[in-house]
Amino acid sequence: MLQLAFSRYINNFKGFSREIWILTLITFINRAGTMVLPFLSKYLKEDLHFSYSQVGWVMVCFGVGSMAGSWLGGKLSDKLGFYRVMIFSLFTSGIAFVLLQYITSFVGLCIGMFSIMIIADMFRPAMFVSLSAYAKPENRTRALTLVRLAINLGFAAGPAMGGLIIMSSGYKGLFWVDGITCIVAILIFSLLVKEKEKTSEHKDAIIETSNKSVFTDTPFWIFLFICMTSGILFFQLFTTIPLYHKVQFNLTEFQSGLLLMMNGLIIFFTEMAVVGYVERKQIDKVRIVGFGLFAMTVSMFLLLINTWSGILVVMMLFMTFGEMFAFPFSNSFAMSRAPKGHEGRYMAIFTMSYSLAHILSSKIGMEIIGRWGYQANWFFMGTLGLIALGFSIWLRKLLSQEND
Repeated sequence: MLQLAFSRYINNFKGFSREIWILTLITFINRAGTMVLPFLSKYLKEDLHFSYSQVGWVMVCFGVGSMAGSWLGGKLSDKLGFYRVMIFSLFTSGIAFVLLQYITSFVGLCIGMFSIMIIADMFRPAMFVSLSAYAKPENRTRALTLVRLAINLGFAAGPAMGGLIIMSSGYKGLFWVDGITCIVAILIFSLLVKEKEKTSEHKDAIIETSNKSVFTDTPFWIFLFICMTSGILFFQLFTTIPLYHKVQFNLTEFQSGLLLMMNGLIIFFTEMAVVGYVERKQIDKVRIVGFGLFAMTVSMFLLLINTWSGILVVMMLFMTFGEMFAFPFSNSFAMSRAPKGHEGRYMAIFTMSYSLAHILSSKIGMEIIGRWGYQANWFFMGTLGLIALGFSIWLRKLLSQEND
């Protein structure tokens, strides 16, 4: 029985092209080195002594830059190709992250974070388009999941190492590691993966679908609201929750990193099996995304229990399973809605929904905490999740009508 289960688990990792495995490797290197983001709010608050409102504004600039970069990356991927966009984005942002440590003023950091995220987040839609180019259609959801596993394994290692770096040499070391790993990752990619030429069939498809617009796809926009809300709840892990760990339970950076590490390890060992099962059983993707959103909503309400530190572990378990259900199938659904030749545009707007979530997650969260405290924030976030669950029911009805 155990051997059968193990064999089935291993089979989920078969059938990928060499390029997909290289993409997975560079994603892991890049994300393991992404140590600035999980500790950015703590760095601004505790090292630079910014107010909650100022921290919120820097995070807003981070999110606005991310939105602009996602849109630009999608447009350029359709026009110039994903390959060039990926190389420019990671190499340039690597240099920029190293330089960011020398900016310590509030206005300077707002401008710096905005500029860096424009460059850095051009990578995301380009990477999604590259998956559609290098993966077979039947493997795309699993390929997306494989890359997400690399992201989560990187996040499992990154925050724990980041916490140790902060305790030994301060926050400055994080900027060096983040920048260098970006450059190393893209050098590996450029050496091992060659650019894939667009086929004549693909070019014909671009002409055929040129009159179709993402802006008239109503179910897709309802779906984006659901994605944005799940992103708002999830990004609390990197904005308000690390501060809450310290204020309410006096956790160290290393202990906060271990909680994030638990999240990454659970996803690494179980997400591919979950995706494989859902694919085999052909379970509705929007239904699974709804389950994920429900688990995230529960995790926010759990934080209302503020007298027992163990609730942070329980909350993280709910958030982890919510993420596992919501995110890989969101990626897959977004890609499935895109007509050929418009993948970059669709994935740009899809990634922009998470960039907007980052803006709203940090700014709304910090403002609520500054005015009414942490408890009010958890209640607000949980209520927002319930509203989005209503939208997911509406979306399923619309899609059902489309298929009739």
